This record gives sequence, C-alpha cells and structure tokens, in this order.
Amino acid sequence: MSGQELARSFYLERVRPLLDGVDHAAGLLGEGSEILGYDDEISTDHDFGPRVQIFTDSPVPGLPEGTVVTTAAAFFTDRLGVDPAAGLTLADWLLTPSQRLATLTAGAVFHDPAGELARRRAALAWYPDDVWRYVLAAQWLRIGQEEAFVGRTGGTGDDLGSSVVAARLVRDLIRLAFLVERRWAPYSKWLGRGFAGLELASTVGPHLAAAVAARDWREREAAICAAGRLLGDATNRLGLAVEVDPAPRPFYTRDIQVVAADRFTMALAEAVTDPEVRALLARLGKRREDIYVIPGTIDQAVDSVDVIRSPASCRAVATVLGLAAPVG
Repeated sequence: MSGQELARSFYLERVRPLLDGVDHAAGLLGEGSEILGYDDEISTDHDFGPRVQIFTDSPVPGLPEGTVVTTAAAFFTDRLGVDPAAGLTLADWLLTPSQRLATLTAGAVFHDPAGELARRRAALAWYPDDVWRYVLAAQWLRIGQEEAFVGRTGGTGDDLGSSVVAARLVRDLIRLAFLVERRWAPYSKWLGRGFAGLELASTVGPHLAAAVAARDWREREAAICAAGRLLGDATNRLGLAVEVDPAPRPFYTRDIQVVAADRFTMALAEAVTDPEVRALLARLGKRREDIYVIPGTIDQAVDSVDVIRSPASCRAVATVLGLAAPVG
C-alpha cells in the first residue's frame, strides 16, 4: 500500500469517526517521498506506519498516534515562513525552494470542506509571469556560464572534468525543463523520475542520457547542444519574450559549440515589466553590458541541503539574492 493510500485509510477508518461535528481539513502534505507519490517497498518514507494531518482551530484530544493536529495557517507558515493565503511577495517566491513548493502542492487532501488547503495550494500553483521570466532567465544563465566548459576541459585532455561539467549541465537542463512546463522540481533523489513524467522528456531526455554516457567530449558537447536547442525552442513557444535562435554556434572564435544560453537570459529579463522585478534587476546590475547578474531563486543560488531544508536559513540568504530580508 502506498503512503497516500495508507494515510487515506487511516483517516477514514481511525481518525474521522473521532471528529464528528468538528470543522476540519485533512491531508498528507509536506515532506516525504510518498507526498510526491514516489514511495515504494524500498523508499517507504511514511514513518513505517499510518499518519495524517488534521487542520483545525478546535481542540481534538484522544486522536490515535500518527495524527498531527495543526491549523492550515500554522502548517504552511512553518514550511514557508509565510501563510500563502495572504499572498506571496517577490522575496517569498525567490526564497522558497522548488522542492518545498512541490511537496505542498502535491500530496493528498482527504477532506477540505471550507477550502482552507485548496486556497493555499492554489496560491502556490506557479510563479507570477514576471517572476517566472526572472527565474527562467536565471536558469538559462546558469547554463550559459558553463556550457563552453565541456569542450574547453575536453580539449585539454581533461575527460573527467568534461564529464563533470556535462553532468552539471544535464541537471540544469532538467531543471529548466521543469520551469518550461510550469512544474515544481523535486529534490535530487526524485529529479530524474519527475523529469521522466514531463512532456519534454521524450525528446530532450535521450540527448541528456547521451551526454552523461558519452566517452568523448565532442559527443558530450553535441548532446548538450541538442538538448539546449530543444529547450530553447520550448522556451520560445512560451511567448514570454522575443524569440531567440537556439541553433548551436561557435563559442567566440574557438572550436567549441554552444547554444549561447545567456541570449535567452537577456531576452527574458528585458521582457519583464513588473516594477518590483525590474527594480531587482536594476539593483543587481550587469556583469557586462550584454548580460545581467541574476542569482535567481534560493535553490538556483545555493546547493546546501542544510540551507534549503530550513525556511529560516533560506530567508537569511535574502541579501545574496539582491533582496531585502522579508518579514516573517
């Protein structure tokens, strides 16, 4: 039995009969592989037993072990640093890891008559358009900062270094695919499995697999460029910015092929009209005339599990992202 099925049975058979007349919502949200539906006999991740969350303002003693009683506002605030029912600021969006948004918008809701959970999950469904442009721009920039290194390291005979760079780029291209399809990316254990469920996986996935498996830097470079071209086409189809030709091209005058990903960064950044996001771009400035400095979201800028898992630690990184420290 999956974790969500176990939780539903536990709620319906053991918990709900004890809540007769009590206004409440019930679900299984937050942390764990079962929230994303990825648990199995090896990765159960549901505390090896039934559990359910009850959201209510009423006192409810005598519930069985495995039942967590809280309020919707407290539950979401504990995991985000803010209650999404009141709306999210630019800082709230950028300081919340995508994996946390994934586990709060996935999971199972068993009972929610007043819509307390639905309202908050709807608020977290996806970025506002200009925040989306900004985050996409940052992801393309990450790719642009390293795509030439597959060939540069390989050309010096450093095949291991070339492989490492290619693997990093594959991860960034996968995360880009999630952004293009308006899906929250899970953490690394489930990143590949989540990617396999995207529409882009059927066309982009073989090139990414080829890049990781390649034994020659030319093959890696070609595979990364092919995947980048497809994701460039997909970005263009979003209509968020002027179209950019995604065809691979030489890296300056060197015998290295790239997509020149930072061209997407500039197109997306220049399409932003929201005053707050434009002010952030102005505050961060440009590294050179033709490229913005865009650190992006907390999990685009920081790769520490201990930071990402803690809302307080994420919010402490606000100034690194060019933000003022948010309230909450």
